[in-house]
Amino acid sequence: QVQLVESGGGLVQAGGSLRLSCAASRTIDSIYFMGWYRQAPGKQRELVATITSGGRTNYADSVKGRFTISRDNAKSTVYLQMNTLKPEDTAVYYCKAVYSGYVYWGQGTQVTVSS
Repeated sequence: QVQLVESGGGLVQAGGSLRLSCAASRTIDSIYFMGWYRQAPGKQRELVATITSGGRTNYADSVKGRFTISRDNAKSTVYLQMNTLKPEDTAVYYCKAVYSGYVYWGQGTQVTVSS
C-alpha cells in the first residue's frame, strides 16, 4: 500500500511559479509510474505530467515548456515545478502512483492562479 501526501499549492498571480511536492509512504524507486493530475471545477480530472522509475516523462500539451516533473528517490518525493502559471491552471492537483497493480491517489492540493 502507498499513501501519498501533496503539498505546495496556494494562490499565485498569473506568470508566477509554484512547486508541488508529493511525498510517498514507501520508497518510490520501486514505483514504476507516478504522475500529477488536476481537476478544475465542473471538469474531468486530466493528466498533467507523468514520470517513470527510469525517468521517462510525459506532459499534457497545455503545460509543455512551463511545467517540469521530477522525482527524488532518496526523499520518496515527486515534484511538479510550475512556471509561467495561467488562470486556466487553476485546479486541485492530485498525485497518482501505480504500484503492484493498484492505483493510489493523494488527497489533492489547491492551486489558484489570479489574473
